[in-house]
Amino acid sequence: MKKKKLNIRVLESKNKLVLRSGIGVAIHQQISILNQLKCTNPDISVNKVPLRKADIVHINTVFPDSVMMALYAKLHGCRIIYFGHSTKEDWRNSFKGSNLTAPFIKLWLMFCYQLGDVIITPSAYSKKILKEYGIRKPVFAVSNGIDTDYWKRGEFTETDRKEYWKHFRISSDRKIIMSVGHYMERKGFPEFCNLARKNPDIDFIWFGFTVPDMRSECIKRALENIPGNLYLPGFISGDELKKAYAYSDLFLFLSHEETEGIVVSEAMAMETPMIVRDIPVYEGWLKKDVNTYMFRTGKELKELIPFVLSHDNSRITANARKSACMKDYDHIGEKYLKVYEKMKHI
Repeated sequence: MKKKKLNIRVLESKNKLVLRSGIGVAIHQQISILNQLKCTNPDISVNKVPLRKADIVHINTVFPDSVMMALYAKLHGCRIIYFGHSTKEDWRNSFKGSNLTAPFIKLWLMFCYQLGDVIITPSAYSKKILKEYGIRKPVFAVSNGIDTDYWKRGEFTETDRKEYWKHFRISSDRKIIMSVGHYMERKGFPEFCNLARKNPDIDFIWFGFTVPDMRSECIKRALENIPGNLYLPGFISGDELKKAYAYSDLFLFLSHEETEGIVVSEAMAMETPMIVRDIPVYEGWLKKDVNTYMFRTGKELKELIPFVLSHDNSRITANARKSACMKDYDHIGEKYLKVYEKMKHI
């Protein structure tokens, strides 16, 4: 007897803010993971049927149209996985007015997520937060995943490196520290600016952008006084970002709060020396002085930066690559299958 197809629908978004965010990356990655999963599970169909005919629907965003889609899917008997990418905690200190709206955001997130038959959130830390909110639906911690075949350091010459940084008008003769993300206080953008100001002998570059209307007053003030050794090229393509990881001397991620931090996985896979703030989301994943460097105080960071820039970090970056590979698409696809199986009994 022919096995019935499992029709999965991953709702996509055309919102530019979503497309240029970690959630946009996660949506793209889910589709890639599921398409790769089809190679060994041909009974899986991905985005091949209309929403009303899907067996399982993945919803990643919390906009009103997402809620309407969830209700529509429920009406037609679809099972829903709501992905809990956001929390009240990582909404704070992000966009303009985010601190005032944080309590209401929490209530809205709870309403949205509980439309799912199950919730998938990217880390044990974010699962703990959602459980503390009082959400009673089953919550599974599954990483957003990373394509470690793509995020892999290849061979390059010093000429390649010089040409790449020349495009940004940066001299490759100087040490280069990079970071990625929206211009947010939570992401540590003002601190990154201050570090650049205090280290004029090092070049700093931040990839990412936030539209002016959504910038907080803190970010506006930081952008009014950018030092000459800090470069802000905006968003770049995945291929260009891959080169940035490969050609940078240090990836510095100053974020105060994350539900996962997918750029951290990218940098690890690329074997880029990395310093991150020691925050709860990394517990059980990142290990200080084993697969990354971590700091808690400004004094520790001040001492770490010159240390990392002047030492052989190959042992730590090799360990980082191994850790990143645990989040490869193959591993995440298998975890999706386990969630689908559990949904049969919920």
